[in-house]
Amino acid sequence: MTGKDIVGLVITSVLGLGMVVMAVFLLLGKGSFLIAGYNTLSPEEQEKYDRRALCRFMGKILLPIGLSTPAVAVGGICNIRWVGWAYTAFVTALVVFALIYCNTGNRFKR
Repeated sequence: MTGKDIVGLVITSVLGLGMVVMAVFLLLGKGSFLIAGYNTLSPEEQEKYDRRALCRFMGKILLPIGLSTPAVAVGGICNIRWVGWAYTAFVTALVVFALIYCNTGNRFKR
């Protein structure tokens, strides 16, 4: 393991840890200011949404992304190229699912 490998692992681990911390914050029903789009709504518009449910859902999406982020560096260190592609596919699938789930069925409307 070279110095570059260690730096990459540390950087991805710190980023992953940051995402996990934000996910826990969201899972507690707080941190609506972290949700793009919701935080730009007027207070009257925000009242139309179940803030706690929306925060918890976004925390459930962010947690697996944060936990799997260091795997990219580990895959690079071990020279396993498919790990990066698998991570990209995993994150893309979660984002597409979240977008479809949030924008159909008025799930978070009061």
